Amino acid sequence: MVENSNPLAIVVLAAGKGTRMKSDLHKVLHPIAGRPMLEHLLQSAAALAPEKQVVVAGHGREQLEKALGSRATIAVQDPQLGTGHAVQQAEEALTGFSGDVLVLYGDVPFVSTETMRAMIDRLHAPDAPAVVVLGFEPEDPLQYGRVLAHDDGRIAMMVEYKDATEEQRACRLCNSGLMAVKSADLFDLLSRVGNDNAQGEYYLVDIVNVATLDGRTCAVIVTQDPHEVGGINSRGELAEAEGRWQARRRAAAMADGVSLIAPETVFFAWDTQLGRDVTVEPNVVFGPGVSVADGVTIHAFSHIEGATIETGVSVGPYARLRPGALLRKGSKVGNFVEIKNAELGEGAKANHLTYVGDATVGARANLGAGTITCNYDGYFKYRTVIGEGAFIGSNSALVAPVKIGADAIVAAGSTVTRDVGDGELRLVRGEQLVKPGWADRFHDAMKKKKAEKAAEAK
Repeated sequence: MVENSNPLAIVVLAAGKGTRMKSDLHKVLHPIAGRPMLEHLLQSAAALAPEKQVVVAGHGREQLEKALGSRATIAVQDPQLGTGHAVQQAEEALTGFSGDVLVLYGDVPFVSTETMRAMIDRLHAPDAPAVVVLGFEPEDPLQYGRVLAHDDGRIAMMVEYKDATEEQRACRLCNSGLMAVKSADLFDLLSRVGNDNAQGEYYLVDIVNVATLDGRTCAVIVTQDPHEVGGINSRGELAEAEGRWQARRRAAAMADGVSLIAPETVFFAWDTQLGRDVTVEPNVVFGPGVSVADGVTIHAFSHIEGATIETGVSVGPYARLRPGALLRKGSKVGNFVEIKNAELGEGAKANHLTYVGDATVGARANLGAGTITCNYDGYFKYRTVIGEGAFIGSNSALVAPVKIGADAIVAAGSTVTRDVGDGELRLVRGEQLVKPGWADRFHDAMKKKKAEKAAEAK
């Protein structure tokens, strides 16, 4: 929790067109680790329990409204006249609010809760700064705006790169754009910001200069991780951010007792949960919603999403677990097996070449190669129930809705359309027809025909 008791509002700027993404999807909704970048940011802010959340949108605001629902107020910036102008659009949504305001950016998704908290704490320091700016020192300052500050963190001046002198550009402390301001100050300062600059825009950073001219202190705190404030404006930068996120997550998994045989080939989702002594072989992908208990082995080239895997389970290689898959303790899913919205009971096995959809498989049941639960008739899905200890022979089709009793046996090659009782054998096959010598006569005739065609071709 934040040490001071002031209410908090966050204003997220997301009005840019995202032209460099070349996408119909709003830039801040592009996913990293299976989660929109905006959601990463909101999750970090959520730990501070903001009283209000305002997202300033422009192009594609309908997408943001759909994604956010009632979780945030959408303020519209049209036309887009700069970052200061963008924050002004949140004034109506913050009418009557008295507290602290954090200004964040939807395409800067990995600002940590700790950094946000440090900004707010600095805002309430004894020298009572009017504005707190988050600064960083990248390896290459590029064209970032500069923060000209004293050794104690008090800001002397803020300047955008395009308006800076060469001497000012030599400063390596850059402006991330993130700020903390008391609501009582924010919109008064913004009302006095002009657009007499190279871009003809209303810069948010100019509130620092306005406050300084008023004789008030403004301060900068500096993040030690420049990547924390890295903006994402292109597909390339999106891929770089994904790579950094995955690298951190892999390291965290191994530190927590997970063995990754080839870490760089394993990809996690934002919410992947892994127990201790889990082994993950190369080229495994985790989609959202996966929980893996202790002692599980995920073999190579498996894809898992929306699945719960209990202790001691073996998965893969080349397995696919889809949403709703539940693998009970000690069960096994082998190569080229797909599980969807189905439970595999304790110790049950589906070793290879099997599809189990919309099904409940009892403990210790065995599904032979090529078993298919036929769950869809083109209009509706139906469920298959397989009892404990049942044995389903290879290449069997179970046409749902159907129930296979405990300890029942379905003979290989059967198509089952009616329930099978406990302990029964169900054998559904056409009668084999034998024609002695037919194959020999067929081969002789075809060889002769082929030879005649070859002779004609000459």
